Amino acid sequence: MKNIPARIMNRHDAEVSALREALIRATSPSQAIQISTEHGRRLWQQSTQHNQRTEEYEDRSLYWSRLNATALMRDLPLRFEADTTFRQSLIDRFEWSSRGMDDIRFQPGYKRILITGFDPFLLDRRIDQANPSGVAAQMLDGMVVELGKQRAQIEAVIFPVRFADFDSGIVERFLAPYLQAPEVDMVVTLSMGREGFDLEHFPGRRRSAKAPDNLNITLGTSLQRPLPPRAGDHELEGPEFVEFSLPVMPMLTVQTPYLVRDNRKVLTLQGEQSPSNLDELKGQTAVEGSGGGYLSNEISYRSLLLRQQLGSNIPMGHLHTPAIQHYKRDELKKIVQQIEKILQNASQTLTPAQLKHVSPSPDKPHWYERRDK
Repeated sequence: MKNIPARIMNRHDAEVSALREALIRATSPSQAIQISTEHGRRLWQQSTQHNQRTEEYEDRSLYWSRLNATALMRDLPLRFEADTTFRQSLIDRFEWSSRGMDDIRFQPGYKRILITGFDPFLLDRRIDQANPSGVAAQMLDGMVVELGKQRAQIEAVIFPVRFADFDSGIVERFLAPYLQAPEVDMVVTLSMGREGFDLEHFPGRRRSAKAPDNLNITLGTSLQRPLPPRAGDHELEGPEFVEFSLPVMPMLTVQTPYLVRDNRKVLTLQGEQSPSNLDELKGQTAVEGSGGGYLSNEISYRSLLLRQQLGSNIPMGHLHTPAIQHYKRDELKKIVQQIEKILQNASQTLTPAQLKHVSPSPDKPHWYERRDK
């Protein structure tokens, strides 16, 4: 509270209070679930609408308000018996909807671009940290970009920085319906990265970062001990590396104010490499993909693996944004505006032919299909 302005921390207090009062009045578990879902959606919409109206480029209000809301849901007195399992289901529904995950509304006649961002993270280092990818998700959600006669609509969601959510299949549960239909024309996952923009060409299977997640959990992984993530009750199975499928050349034409590069660098137990294709990595064990060894690399790997398993050829891949420290509106604005231009250029390559499916992989996973109602 001392490091983050009150106008940021308290912006959505009224919505959190409304959630509390509604839950206190709820007379049944089903009513409480509906309330948590609706209020989560309202929090997402309020935050995105405020950002787009004021151009504040701010993701921290949503993050901290969500934490306040989920904290009260753990202990709030209710009119019916509510054990720990039920309270967690309330929180799960609120989390899902407050991240925009049930608020995807593409208009007919537009090319459809789905982007994902992340919450702020490593908050023990900088409690007031913002995340450009989460800011971009809120600023660009629902936006229509135009280039010539072509129009594309962007819809966005924000993922948690928590290993457990990834292990339980949050990426696959969210993306699978959009890839199976298909209901999108391109998917771009975003996260905060290095000095400029990086298109992460070869995501790797394993975790190797020592950094904790937002529950302050570390996994004992390292560059010497890279480990596969989980897929429910077993290790996530797949190749050591996958390749992204975004339209590289038009995305590389937007080189200002930050440089954009096609990053092919990976790290294996055999050493650092910059392969030109996946064949050059055969038989090697991933340590870091092009996107590193943390959850930003993992969301890209999981989404591309799912794409392969479901037989989709929708353009998909990861874009690392420039890194910032704390919250810097002017830098965030430049980053978001450049992301918009990159997506605008990429959208011009999308054609109906790219929406056709190929044969699904015979080892299509089923564990991610479970979803709380």
